[in-house]
Amino acid sequence: MSSLQEQLLKAGMVDQNKAKKIQQEKRKAAKSAPKGHAQADENKERVKRAQAEKVERDRELNRQQQAASEKKAIQAQIVQLIRMNRLERGGDIPYQFTDGRKIKKVYVSAKLQDELTRGQLAIARLDGKYELLPAAAARKIMQRDEQAIVLLNEKSQTAVDEDDPYAAYQIPDDLMW
Repeated sequence: MSSLQEQLLKAGMVDQNKAKKIQQEKRKAAKSAPKGHAQADENKERVKRAQAEKVERDRELNRQQQAASEKKAIQAQIVQLIRMNRLERGGDIPYQFTDGRKIKKVYVSAKLQDELTRGQLAIARLDGKYELLPAAAARKIMQRDEQAIVLLNEKSQTAVDEDDPYAAYQIPDDLMW
């Protein structure tokens, strides 16, 4: 079977010169159209998407690393504040407090016990041990991480309930639980 062009030539509908001219135009059009143009555009798009995804992943990783380094710096500041401000706690009076759901005990002097109950001192956890700190240092630590301070008694102005039958009775200062 011959091509359409050959059939038209045999039928005499198209002459030889016109057929050559059409062939030349086809070749020129084929040469001027870039080969794989659509495929090149797809590849460029894929490369751009891959680069954008990589940039986003790098940003997220950078954010995570920066957050981790900030957290480490804050923990180092807390440890430094506790070590610089801790007080010696010699004494034989047990002072009990809660750490989470557990009741813990430290031995302190009568003066330290009084300061703890009035909120002038605080208890902080450092390396599995409990340290006594001035309330001002404890507040600075609480600004960074509230979990580092185990106990800080705040002076609160509690309103007395009018129906409380024990409102007239004062709680003794030396009451231990």
